[in-house]
Amino acid sequence: MKTTRLLVGLLFTAFMLCAAPARASIFQGETLDAVANVLAWIVLFIVPIVAITVFWLVHILPEKIAEKRHHPQAEAIHTLCLLSLFFGGLLWPLAWLWAYSKPVMYKMAYGTDKVVHGEEDAAHQDPEDEEARELKQLRERVAELEARPARKPATAEGKA
Repeated sequence: MKTTRLLVGLLFTAFMLCAAPARASIFQGETLDAVANVLAWIVLFIVPIVAITVFWLVHILPEKIAEKRHHPQAEAIHTLCLLSLFFGGLLWPLAWLWAYSKPVMYKMAYGTDKVVHGEEDAAHQDPEDEEARELKQLRERVAELEARPARKPATAEGKA
C-alpha cells in the first residue's frame, strides 16, 4: 500500500515535469495586440449598441402585439412599455400580460373588444363596407333558414 502511494506520487511528479507550458492565446506579438484592439473596440462600441437595440425591441413587443390584436387599450399599453424602459423593465411583464388579455369591461361598455388602430388600418376598414358585409351575411343566413323544410309540431298533427 505504501509502495503504491510512492509509485503514484513519482508518476505524478514525472508527468508534471514533462508538461508543456500553457499559452493564453494562439496569437503572439503584434498580432496579439491587433486582435486585442479589435476585440476592445467591438466590446466598447458594438456590443452596447446591439444590447440596447435588443432591449428596446423586446420592450416594444407588447405594444406591437396589442396593435396586431386590435386591443382597445393599445395606447395605454404603449405608455406602459415606455415607462418600463425607464424603470429597467420592471413593468414589462405587466404590459405583456395586458397585451394578451381580453378587455371584458370594455366589451361590456362598448359592445366590442377590438378597435382599429392607426390611419392605415382605418383606411382599410371602412365602416360602411363592414355594415354591408354584415348585412350580406345576415341575408345569407335568413335565406339559409328559409330554405330549410318547415317542420310541423307533433301535437298539431295529432289534433288534426
